[in-house]
Amino acid sequence: MVKESGTKAAAILVEQTVIYSDYLEREVIFDAYLPSSTNKPEQLSLLLINDGQDLPKMPFDEILGSLIANKLIEPIICIGIHCGVERKLEYGTAYSADFKNRGSKAGLYTKFLFDELMPFIRKKYQTPSFKDKSFAGFSLGALSALDIVWNHASEFRKVGVFSGSLWWRRKSYEDGYDEENDRLMHLQIRKGVFNPWLQFFIECGALDETADRNKNGVIDAIDDALDLIIALKAKGYTDEHIRYLELEEGKHDVETWAKAFPEFLKWGWGVSK
Repeated sequence: MVKESGTKAAAILVEQTVIYSDYLEREVIFDAYLPSSTNKPEQLSLLLINDGQDLPKMPFDEILGSLIANKLIEPIICIGIHCGVERKLEYGTAYSADFKNRGSKAGLYTKFLFDELMPFIRKKYQTPSFKDKSFAGFSLGALSALDIVWNHASEFRKVGVFSGSLWWRRKSYEDGYDEENDRLMHLQIRKGVFNPWLQFFIECGALDETADRNKNGVIDAIDDALDLIIALKAKGYTDEHIRYLELEEGKHDVETWAKAFPEFLKWGWGVSK
């Protein structure tokens, strides 16, 4: 079953579609942000975005449309995937659920993306392939995007991590949590391989949270992000592959991510003057 609706912004056509996922056993809403001035979508990059229900609050169509209209970025197609009521089960790491069994459906969410959503997008927009594909998300949706990109590197070029839930762990503090071995995304990176084409945009807000589990005066969100970068660099990635953005007044909210998203888009798809 497919339901569709559409609206226009300056340089962007926004279409909302509802499809049914057999893997997730629910309807999935996604918004397609389409450049209005291109006739060859196969020459465009594709950006998937988790928690797509937050994009209209930015508003994302105006951010994207302005950057394209002013030729600050190349035209790209963006797909904002709305989360479901089982967000904490569907997002996370397919490698393992966390210590509360959250993320237990992350593998099914991955199957939905590759086996249901992507074929639908290719057919709907008559685009067998794109110039390249990237993925981004916010908070737990950012962890999901990073997990999927890392484990399917041949499919992607870039990942955008905004206030990512990089603390995601397989043991609770009370059950002998070990920072080196129990943060699930860090563990995957240390066990993974170097794919030189991958690029990482990682944003944190200095006001993302107040927790400081190791009492070093740095909030956990920043500690976890910097430790992730250390793990990436130990694998072979360099500053050419990684952009870290720390916003002094940044919080764990849509307003902050709206400020950071243009930097991500210019970093990833900027037009050289």
